[in-house]
Amino acid sequence: MKSAFRNAYLFTVSLSRSLNPNTNPYLNLCSFSHKLPLLSTTYLSPPLLISRHRKVPGRSFSTTLSMSGGADSPSPSLDKQFEEFRSKLEESGSLREKIRAVVLEIESTTRLMHSGLLLVHQSRPVPEVLEKAKAQIGVLQGFYNRLAEITRECPGQYYRYHGDWKSETQTVVSLLTFMYWLETGNLLMHSEAEEKLGLNSLEFGLDIEDYLIGVCFMSNEMPRYVVNQVTNGDYDCPRKVLKFLTDLHAAFRMLNLRNDFLRKKFDGMKYDLRRVEEVYYDVKIRRLTGTGDSKDANQGVVEGEDYDVKIRG
Repeated sequence: MKSAFRNAYLFTVSLSRSLNPNTNPYLNLCSFSHKLPLLSTTYLSPPLLISRHRKVPGRSFSTTLSMSGGADSPSPSLDKQFEEFRSKLEESGSLREKIRAVVLEIESTTRLMHSGLLLVHQSRPVPEVLEKAKAQIGVLQGFYNRLAEITRECPGQYYRYHGDWKSETQTVVSLLTFMYWLETGNLLMHSEAEEKLGLNSLEFGLDIEDYLIGVCFMSNEMPRYVVNQVTNGDYDCPRKVLKFLTDLHAAFRMLNLRNDFLRKKFDGMKYDLRRVEEVYYDVKIRRLTGTGDSKDANQGVVEGEDYDVKIRG
């Protein structure tokens, strides 16, 4: 123990002299003696501590890595796996670029159809409005045929790329169902929508959820259509639309919908139905329904006032 203290003292004195030759070693001894009781019996000599931090001659960081396995030579199986990943990702990216090019064409065509159908709110003749919109259906068929050909390159992965065209397809369904209702007053069925677009349910079909969301989009057009038709003197339109939306809403209630986008759109249909009900109510209390004669209808209008349909809520 004494030898350990002696070695520590000698080391401190020699270090102090090397750092500051003018200092008095006896003063350092006094300051050091107060700290001697705090030293542990397992005190290691400074040369031993320093030797722990010395580099081993002839050994570097790179040689240490190579001794422990290193990363200089990755396993062949790892290279093969990631090479396959790279190839598949490049094929998928190329396929998506082809799909997006076709989807842009579909979106452009639907904008033309939508702009043409908006004329129906301006009391344009329905046959004239539908004629221009129907001319684009054949164009849409060609685009969907191209999509079907592209997806054949990756069989069994329809839903992997389905998200690239689902939004545009929902818009297409909403336009087709609205056009069909203007012609017949009925709902365009799922199989009929597939037929209009030239789709095959076995290979490249119309997703059911896309069809249902498109139908919900179509119902959003009904309140505006009813208001404009009543303004133009068609007082029987609210009754027809109300019956159609009531039946459609009841049919949707048969579905067990999750709390997702389709459920939100279905909830929006309730507000469409309420707005049409209010228009029908305003027409009914003013005796402006199309079932009565013109004399009864004129009695419901206050003399000197223009009829204005008010939508409350």
